[in-house]
Amino acid sequence: MASSQGGHGTVKPATHFDAEADAAALRKAMKGIGTDEAAIIHIVANRSNAQRQDTKLKYKLLYGRDLVADLHSELGGHLRTAVLALMETKAVYDAHCLRNAMKGLGTDESVLIEILCTRTNQEIKDIVAAYKTAFPGRDLEKDVMSETSGNFKRLLVTMCQGARDESPSVDHEKAKREAQELFSAGEKQWGTDESKFNFIIGSRSIPQLKATFDEYTKIAQRDIFSSIDREMSGDLKKSFKTVVQCIYSRPAYFAERFYYSMKGAGTDDDTLVRLVVTRCEIDMVEIKQKFLELFHKTLGTMIEGDISGDYRKLLLAIVGPN
Repeated sequence: MASSQGGHGTVKPATHFDAEADAAALRKAMKGIGTDEAAIIHIVANRSNAQRQDTKLKYKLLYGRDLVADLHSELGGHLRTAVLALMETKAVYDAHCLRNAMKGLGTDESVLIEILCTRTNQEIKDIVAAYKTAFPGRDLEKDVMSETSGNFKRLLVTMCQGARDESPSVDHEKAKREAQELFSAGEKQWGTDESKFNFIIGSRSIPQLKATFDEYTKIAQRDIFSSIDREMSGDLKKSFKTVVQCIYSRPAYFAERFYYSMKGAGTDDDTLVRLVVTRCEIDMVEIKQKFLELFHKTLGTMIEGDISGDYRKLLLAIVGPN
């Protein structure tokens, strides 16, 4: 079954799901001396997020204990991080990732870009609501505004509205007109009028933008990617490129994020876990196809060579066979 973003997840709802049986199996895996990590991995990796939420509730009803607290005390390292992430609802998990990216000294702009520039309208609205509930007295848009600046801040604030046009129809005259406006705001003049890019790229529908970018290439004699590369810099450039890449191919964007989380010395485990958790029910099948196409190896092979132990077993169980 395709997700709302037209992709296919590797994690699907278990057909003969029984929350009570899962709760009992998880309790057994953690009770007494030692922990049965294999049993925990088997359950967590083979249930949908909604099913995990049902099990969490059933566990509390049956045992008067908090499943997340028990998992936290029984597991360790990156395995614990990944399992606890999988036990959150999608919106709450994204909200926590955004808060972690902004709290303390410095801001991890790459996380703000990855989440705010790639989610659907409904996902953004759910994240904004979850953020308010998870962090009383805080507001996502206000936090983004206080942690970022300039045109980058303005683009992220636009993204926080979750108000992109979602109509499937294309107005070809408008595409020509707005392609010309983008060209005039960038390549044609000294300095770039980022507000024009922000308005058009931040609000138009995906089919409309594809048509606009096709027209842009005819006018500018180069594609919109090249122009953004030439005209912008820093986080603003990264964020616009992310939006444009997701308009053409969201799986290609995430395939690249996966690759660079593992390339070179060391692994960016926070990013790797976040990508596996947030895409496993949406478009992981397409991400794996793109990964193979772009990097001539499977995503599973790269994960296998990069991490180890039960953490590796969990991620491979979620990502699925090559």
